[in-house]
Amino acid sequence: MTQTTTPRRMRLLVLLCLTVIGVLLAGAGPASAHAALTGSDPEQGVVVDTAPSQVTLTFSEKVATSDDSLRVLDPKGKRVDAGNPANVSGTSYAVKLKSGLSDGTYTVSWQVVSADSHPVAGAFTFSIGAPSSTSVKAVGQEVGGGVVGWLYGFGRYMSYAGFIVMVGGAAFVLACWQRGSGVRPLQRLVVSGWLSLTAATLLLLLLRGSYTSTGKVGDIFDLGLLGQVLQTKTGAALVSRLLLLAAAALFIAVLFGAYDKREDEEKRDLTFGLAIGGFVVSAGLAASWAMAEHASTGLQPGIAMPVDVVHLLAVAAWLGGLCALLVALYRADTPVETAAVRRFSQVAFCSVLALVATGIYQSWRQLGSWSAFTDTSYGQLLLVKIGLVALLVGIAYISRRWTARLADTVPAEPRPREKARVGAGATTADTEAGAGKTTTGSGKTASGTGKGKSTSGSGSKASGSGSKASGDPERAAQLARQRAAVDTARQKRQRDADPHRFGLRRSVLAEAGVAVALLAVTTVLTQTEPGRTVQEAKAAASSSDASSSADSSSDASSGALTLTMPFDTGGTDGKGVVSVDLDPARVGGNEMHVYVTRPNGRAFDVPEVKLAFTLEAKKIGPLPVTPDRITTGHWSAGDVQIPMAGDWKVAVTVRTSDIDQVTVSKNAQIG
Repeated sequence: MTQTTTPRRMRLLVLLCLTVIGVLLAGAGPASAHAALTGSDPEQGVVVDTAPSQVTLTFSEKVATSDDSLRVLDPKGKRVDAGNPANVSGTSYAVKLKSGLSDGTYTVSWQVVSADSHPVAGAFTFSIGAPSSTSVKAVGQEVGGGVVGWLYGFGRYMSYAGFIVMVGGAAFVLACWQRGSGVRPLQRLVVSGWLSLTAATLLLLLLRGSYTSTGKVGDIFDLGLLGQVLQTKTGAALVSRLLLLAAAALFIAVLFGAYDKREDEEKRDLTFGLAIGGFVVSAGLAASWAMAEHASTGLQPGIAMPVDVVHLLAVAAWLGGLCALLVALYRADTPVETAAVRRFSQVAFCSVLALVATGIYQSWRQLGSWSAFTDTSYGQLLLVKIGLVALLVGIAYISRRWTARLADTVPAEPRPREKARVGAGATTADTEAGAGKTTTGSGKTASGTGKGKSTSGSGSKASGSGSKASGDPERAAQLARQRAAVDTARQKRQRDADPHRFGLRRSVLAEAGVAVALLAVTTVLTQTEPGRTVQEAKAAASSSDASSSADSSSDASSGALTLTMPFDTGGTDGKGVVSVDLDPARVGGNEMHVYVTRPNGRAFDVPEVKLAFTLEAKKIGPLPVTPDRITTGHWSAGDVQIPMAGDWKVAVTVRTSDIDQVTVSKNAQIG
């Protein structure tokens, strides 16, 4: 019953897991941006009286730009930007505009790569003088989607899976079941993990250029794009991964080659060397993800990257070791010892503890608030992942109970009836040959009678028949196959004789199925914008909308003006929003208030704020203003003199620490 139903169940489980993977990867669509646009100058939808000299975009984190990253199109669709985009301050990037722009609606389109390696694109419009119709239909470029995006997602999944199987399988052999180094199915498992990771890394390297730019299949083999990729942080990480895989190949060759043939004393020394070398290579491979993705940007990258390495190693030790145990239970001719299963149970328990600790830190870092669990796609996917991990831990608990009941299986002697069958099959040729010789002897004994000639001849024929049976290679091969089948069936009966071992096999198989789905969710999660970034972008957008609303509803007689600008000094806790209120915003004396808040709207206590007013058209300024601190996040200055009316540039310098400061600016019509 088990021989027929178990393979069928395995096939159904694999089919179900592949379906889950396909749905997740197909439903992921284009990769969500991990760098969000938090501000712009001119702002989205605004109508300015005079043409700006440049367009500035501010993102939630630093981004990588190329020559065509920022484009500005006039109402007819012609480009009016001049030169390449440049980093003007912190996370703000600007592109110069051509002079003499006519009135109408202009479209700003951007496509950049966030600091955690994911592409982001979008567009908005602003108008000069008055809004107009525009021939620009594209509201933004779609990146990370299509065939190239799907292939890139598949490559990421296979790279994670290959790393887990290779590292976890090798760790299982070295730490839990050293006899497994001579088991062929385990060898094939670890080597297949190495091949998958290597092939996926090469695929990602080829796809990277098209994935972050055009998205065209034809550009996958563009050597020019490949050269640009090699100069990026992600390209360096992928090349480093390939070099470490060469060292991993040597490790695997020693583990499954010379290791099993060593004496006990030599094996102990070699085990220590392999453990140290394997850990270094595995940590290096894990770091190739940490240095180029989520952990390398945002809050506390110096802590987040080592934590990410520990997290990946714990996943590999648990899930990769689980795959190795599954292969050992189902495919290995040599039954895995109970002691090996119990050692893996201890390794898995420690791995789960490490996963919980590092997972809590990563969740706090990427979400930032409880509401992000339900209000953002990242939080919702994280809830699914947490549910799958909880289910996996529950099944693992059942596996531990089966493990506690295990008893070492002692190979039993075949029963007398089996011995008779094996003996009969093994000695058939000898019996036939013996029968031929007896007949021959009978013929010779009867040769003295009158029928001796006939009997002797009959004996000779029988002898010939017996010799033919004993010397027939086809018959001998058939007997050998029969003996092998009997031996295999006996070994399977011995392996399944312990009901606890059979229960362990089923629970481990269920664990592996959940692990496949968990890995698919994790892959999609790495391509989704973190909840903290989403909420910061929403907060900045809300502040900008409030500023625009305040500007539009200002009393015409007073002419009060409010300018809102997001900033990022680049240091720890360096992001915020600064608002400048100027009343009555006219020639002569004005009262000014400056408010500095965090992205969530709370007052931000910074050590210093300075301002400068510049009228570039008349070459006046910069006129410095140093406001006084009133309270936390509130600064004020009275009698700020504006000498003449015009389009003034208001520059605000914010310092958040002894070494971290940034200057942001915005133009405004004063007077």
